Amino acid sequence: MLLKYFFKLKTIVTLFVLAFSISQLCHGQSNELQKLQKSLPTIQDSLVYVNTLNRIATLLYEINIDSTFYYTKQASEVANRLKYAKGQADVLNNLGIVYFIKGNIQLGLRYFNEGNIQYKRLRDSANVVQTLMNIAILYEVMGREKKSSINYNLALELGKKLRRDSIFSLVIYNYLIKSPPHKFSKDSLNYYLQKGRNIAEKYKDKRILLAYDQLAADNYIKNNQFDKGMALLKQANENALKNNLSNVSVIILTDMGDQMYQRDKLTAIQYYKQGLSIAIPKGYLVESEGLTRKLASIYAELKDYYNAYLFSKQYQTINDKIDEQENLFGIDYQDFAAKEQQLESSNLLAKYQSRLLILAILITVMAIVMIIILWRSWKSTQKSREALRLQFQHAEVTMRDLETMNKNYARLIKIVAHDLRNPIGAVGAMASMLAEKEMDEDDSELIELIQTSINNSLNLINDLLKTDFEQKHDIHKEETSFDTLLTECVQLLRFKAKDKNQQLILNTDTNIKMNIDREKISRVINNLVVNAIKFSPVGTNIYINTQASNHKIITTVKDAGIGIPLKMQDKVFDPFTSAKRQGTDGEQPFGLGLYISKQIIEAHHGKIWLKSEPDKGTEFFVELPSVN
Repeated sequence: MLLKYFFKLKTIVTLFVLAFSISQLCHGQSNELQKLQKSLPTIQDSLVYVNTLNRIATLLYEINIDSTFYYTKQASEVANRLKYAKGQADVLNNLGIVYFIKGNIQLGLRYFNEGNIQYKRLRDSANVVQTLMNIAILYEVMGREKKSSINYNLALELGKKLRRDSIFSLVIYNYLIKSPPHKFSKDSLNYYLQKGRNIAEKYKDKRILLAYDQLAADNYIKNNQFDKGMALLKQANENALKNNLSNVSVIILTDMGDQMYQRDKLTAIQYYKQGLSIAIPKGYLVESEGLTRKLASIYAELKDYYNAYLFSKQYQTINDKIDEQENLFGIDYQDFAAKEQQLESSNLLAKYQSRLLILAILITVMAIVMIIILWRSWKSTQKSREALRLQFQHAEVTMRDLETMNKNYARLIKIVAHDLRNPIGAVGAMASMLAEKEMDEDDSELIELIQTSINNSLNLINDLLKTDFEQKHDIHKEETSFDTLLTECVQLLRFKAKDKNQQLILNTDTNIKMNIDREKISRVINNLVVNAIKFSPVGTNIYINTQASNHKIITTVKDAGIGIPLKMQDKVFDPFTSAKRQGTDGEQPFGLGLYISKQIIEAHHGKIWLKSEPDKGTEFFVELPSVN
């Protein structure tokens, strides 16, 4: 049963070798390979370059399957960049060859199937037949006979329409192999053998001619003409070696060993060893595994346990290498699969990208314009209220009306800001999706600009939503360790400082527990530290200190940044203040952080102030009562 299984595998491998090579005619392959390799540096046409790489990859499997993979990978990179469908299909076919030879049947099946789909799109009937037969072969190796028969039948039906093509000789060959022996009389079998040989001779296809020799030889042996069959197999092996068809030689030698097995086991061993001496240096792992297993089994039958042990050990080594290669190539498969998915997604989205970009730009611009209009409107309202308060400070009714109008404006700003957050967030999501796709440099730059505008808009909206325009302070106090609060704030912001190679240095040891709104006081400290990071040069230090004095806690945040001009210092705590500048790394200010901080500190019955000198730095002071 063991030898019967390997005879089946031998036949399948023979079919496979023919199936992937039949679409490329064999006219002195060794010379052709050398000519193609020399011509690569001189090829100017990119499509011809891809075709040449794929052809070299196909020819090299007899010499070194790793070289086949190397050239296939090169062809894949160029074909995908050029979106060259024929080159991509040939790459898939070559990858199927690589993975099957390396012993990974699943990946071989996957790539042959992808190649078949691509050839169908190209209406390349010959290669469709070829990949269908390869798929059938791999299903047969997996023991899925039903799937194998379906694909064989599809290949045969389509192959009948290609009578003038070289692949029809392979169709006839498969027809003879797959059909039950009783189906053919001696004359009909000879007829089909001759017909297939005639087509192969017409195209000078040496591989398939050798396959027909092997098929004829096996038929002789089956019909009690053993010597004649073995003589034909020996001649076929000599021709295979003469034409550097190493893989075919290994298969024929395996067949010769199988035929001699029942008659003369020692002679069978010699044939198996001869095949193994070719298979191992060439890296034919599937054939090497089968031959070492056969040899171990025969030596065990002959009770030569020493040699049985040696070949069993060699079999295990080869088996482990197949597993290792499968894992190794699994990584490559994931890489290729990811690239193919990116290519497909890119093609599907190509016609929508321009429209999405334009739509995203329009929405972003509209959002920014609306926010600016609302902001200016609110500022205008604030100025109007102040003017009315000064002019009609004794008119209580007028003041109430003005307060009502101001509240309505504040409510309107928050409603609009809240409603704008979702569409702007959606635009940001679309921009992020587009940023993950491959696109040209101009489109990438445009997407980055969109994302920057969106982030700035969302920051402004968040500040608007958090701002208490109506001067209502919802404070929830709880007993809090002030040292712990400061430590947590500094820890959370160290990563932001690290982006500018800055150091946050905290000095606190008050050991005081305060009754404060923990979240709001944290927000004040965060605002002050973030401002210090924003307006400090790269590589400087920022100091956060605390001290307790007369039932008060004074916290200072000191930087060595660009400082605040004297004329701006009395405006920095105003909402949407004009006293704002970009950070040292181009960070965008919105003018709400210090305004919000002042509200929170005053709600805790504390105060906040600053000292600053241009180009020498700024120091903010926060004073809070330690007993509330």
